[in-house]
Amino acid sequence: MPKLDPFLLALLCVVALASVLPCRGVAVPLFHGLTIVVIALMFFLQGARLSRAAVVAGLAHWRLHLCILGATFVLFPVLGLGLHALFPGLLKPSLWFGVLFVCVLPSTVQSSIAFTSIGGGNVPAAVCSATASNLIGILLTPLLTGVVLAGAVQGGTHVSADGVLDIVSQLLVPFLAGQVLQPWIGGWAARNKRLLTFTDRGSILVVVYTAFSAAVVQGLWQAVPPVQLALILLVNAVLLTLVLLATRYGARLLGFPHEDEVAIVFCGSKKTLATGVPMAGVLFPAAMVGQVVLPLMMFHQLQLFVCAILARRYARRAEAALVRT
Repeated sequence: MPKLDPFLLALLCVVALASVLPCRGVAVPLFHGLTIVVIALMFFLQGARLSRAAVVAGLAHWRLHLCILGATFVLFPVLGLGLHALFPGLLKPSLWFGVLFVCVLPSTVQSSIAFTSIGGGNVPAAVCSATASNLIGILLTPLLTGVVLAGAVQGGTHVSADGVLDIVSQLLVPFLAGQVLQPWIGGWAARNKRLLTFTDRGSILVVVYTAFSAAVVQGLWQAVPPVQLALILLVNAVLLTLVLLATRYGARLLGFPHEDEVAIVFCGSKKTLATGVPMAGVLFPAAMVGQVVLPLMMFHQLQLFVCAILARRYARRAEAALVRT
């Protein structure tokens, strides 16, 4: 049985800390400035360690990449809007915003590649697709957020041009700077993956603490009772199940081999916490970010749990095929 992700435990501890000792008063602008710095550092280091050779190795599989990007940026939003249209009163509006925000986020990188590898999938193509998803998502996610939220809630929140510019300046510019310097510092980044993983996760924890502090001060836990948490989990489970079924049987219908099917399933069904949390902090009002991020945190653990089981099943299927041959 898959274990609880240690990083999720750290996130829960940070949420608990923010619930008991939220950031207040003069500390608020200090933490706000700190979040901008750590986010920029995180994306700079992501750019620095991105292997261009690995990306080039998977570029030839354009049909596979189109399937993954279609699942990530088309299928997910359509399903999210469909669920909202069918059950608009199931969740509070701010929590629906969070669910729909999950739907427009790019795929993960590390876990998509890891599960593809475990399942005997096309790892180079997974590296290329997951990376492309994140690069495209930096610009596409803010635009889709505005479109999806406008379609779901009339008179609701919207994404301003300033929000898109903030995404570019805080995420894309540092990432591109890291890519420019990659020939000089890429080797160091590759040798220090554990340190950079710690830096990435530490940055997210700082952002989550700041976001939940603002939400707690505004009465987050009075506004989100346990029943709503259970309903968020239910909606997330339905979304993930539908996408997993669509990517699995869609890949088979289109004639993809086992290796490509695995990559499509695991890259097309994931949503990134690492990029989603900073984006939420930029795109939504501070008092609202905590409720928006809740569905993402829950989806993160759910996708890890379910995909760990699926990866093992795909691995057994690949082993059985080898035995038969």
